[in-house]
Amino acid sequence: MTVQPVLLEVAERVATVTLNRPEARNALSSEVLRVLPQLMREADGRDDVDVVILTGADPAFCAGLDLKELGSSAGHLRPANADSAEEPRPTARGPFPDMAKPVIGAINGPAITGGFEIALNCDFLVASERARFGDTHTRVGVMPGWGLTVLLQQAIGVRRAKEMSITGNFLDAHDAFSWGLVNHVVAHDDLLPFCRRLAADIIGNDQRGVRQISRTYDSVAGATVAEGWEIERRDSREWQRQGFDPAEVERRRLAIIERGRAQT
Repeated sequence: MTVQPVLLEVAERVATVTLNRPEARNALSSEVLRVLPQLMREADGRDDVDVVILTGADPAFCAGLDLKELGSSAGHLRPANADSAEEPRPTARGPFPDMAKPVIGAINGPAITGGFEIALNCDFLVASERARFGDTHTRVGVMPGWGLTVLLQQAIGVRRAKEMSITGNFLDAHDAFSWGLVNHVVAHDDLLPFCRRLAADIIGNDQRGVRQISRTYDSVAGATVAEGWEIERRDSREWQRQGFDPAEVERRRLAIIERGRAQT
């Protein structure tokens, strides 16, 4: 029976995408790089999915490029969204397509180099106590191409990002939390249950609103402060023009009050 290198499971409006080469610490083979964007696109397009969780089969999240395969052929260094006979499109970014639905990175173990970049392309990260993060591009002698130099400094600041990249030193889960790289650190066995509880919180919201505010954050991230204010103003005006149901707003307001009481 052939083992699939990436798995997709859907339950309760959550798609869980799992890198599934545990014997190779989920290293990025050419097959993984082909299948991962396909399954992420499929999850994003499904009507029965509101949130995607991306994780790895223990013991690692992803050890980066498969160096054994790289040693025999550099072909799978080509970005996964590039045609084999062409250069990648100038607008193509990251290891998987732009996602309309939130992607929670459930980092169950080491996330190294290309695997670190995959994690950084998630909307936010939850780390197992076993998680470790490392950018070893300079140790291997390759350059990042999935946004590491953009996304890492957004997460932890340019000075800390440079330290990670030019030393190749590793960051453990608790330091990653203190640096702002991950949102939560949880016990290893609670990682997926915790992420599913966060997903349930997201699913309980207005999904058009979830996707729009996520798009606005992404647009503002690449802008100046002044441009960011204008982007939010533009998106807000467009949202108002689309109209909304006052009765639904009131229903949600009352539900928020009840939820707040339950959380205090």
